[in-house]
Amino acid sequence: MMMSSEQGSVPNTTLAGSQPILTVRDMRKSFLVGRDALWRHKLLLHAVRGVSFSLERGETLGLVGESGCGKTTLARLILQLIRPDSGSVYLDGSPDLCTLSQAALRPYRRRLQIIFQDPYGSLNPRMTVGSIVGEPLIIHRLCSKKERQERVKALLHEVGLSPRAMNRFPHEFSGGQRQRIGIARALAVGPDVIVADEPVSALDVSIRSQIINLLERLQEQFQIAYLFVSHDLSVVAHLSHRVAVMYLGELVEIAPKRALFGEPLHPYTQALLAAVPQPDPKRKAPRILLRGEVPSPVAPPSGCSFHPRCPLVFQPCSTAKPTLCEVRPNHFVACHLYDPEYVRTPVS
Repeated sequence: MMMSSEQGSVPNTTLAGSQPILTVRDMRKSFLVGRDALWRHKLLLHAVRGVSFSLERGETLGLVGESGCGKTTLARLILQLIRPDSGSVYLDGSPDLCTLSQAALRPYRRRLQIIFQDPYGSLNPRMTVGSIVGEPLIIHRLCSKKERQERVKALLHEVGLSPRAMNRFPHEFSGGQRQRIGIARALAVGPDVIVADEPVSALDVSIRSQIINLLERLQEQFQIAYLFVSHDLSVVAHLSHRVAVMYLGELVEIAPKRALFGEPLHPYTQALLAAVPQPDPKRKAPRILLRGEVPSPVAPPSGCSFHPRCPLVFQPCSTAKPTLCEVRPNHFVACHLYDPEYVRTPVS
């Protein structure tokens, strides 16, 4: 079964028979970084280029890729923290969030929250923990002052902190505790979807497992959907139900976790997994060496973005752009190797 993701459409990348809570269609964003030597043409950094996917309730979709591939920019576009050049975001039957004003977006911001990467920089040092966690309740006018205090205490208990923490300031807590405060703040308004942008990368290894277990427990309890942005494949393998692989602003593969880690199809995904260190020194995993450097997003290659580095490149890769197609049940890949229209003739 082949399903292409043409511009303005999105393949149903949720699991068969499920209803998406979040749908992202053809998301694109470029940033002006300067002009050419003659000052005639703008130089644009193409951060996100036609990304489409969907996410179901209670599911975790891991988003992985090299640094600079556009993961965090995509997360901020979905949250409308920055506006896209084009594309659409739908939240469980909502209007297109990209077309709404800031005032019209407010009811939907309750349902779409974020956990930031930096537990130190994402909390206001001048506010107490009680004020930080309770602020969303004030903004959305969800409860009275007395009810708010009880709600904050309950939220802190949910994330494993003492209610006595309400009157303390962020600098009095460790990194793991600060991240728990950030999680409590995200939970305060009862969201349907949480975008977790590298939520454990700044934490010690011993603390990471606690935060991951907390996220899993909260998901099971409240049926929250996570978009889990990370470059740590071991964390993604543990937490995610499905995994999406991003390269140079585009999705190149999206599949259930076991299928992607067990038998990756895209050459970039294969190289990414081959680079993960093996804990067993006796097990010699094949290494895939990629030639060259990651191309500049200011001038991305024609055709397949990965073709200048791909060890399996062949004739159409440099000219024809592959589309994200379902080549196996619930396994989507953007690669000409799996397109029956082309016969593979390797290029040296």
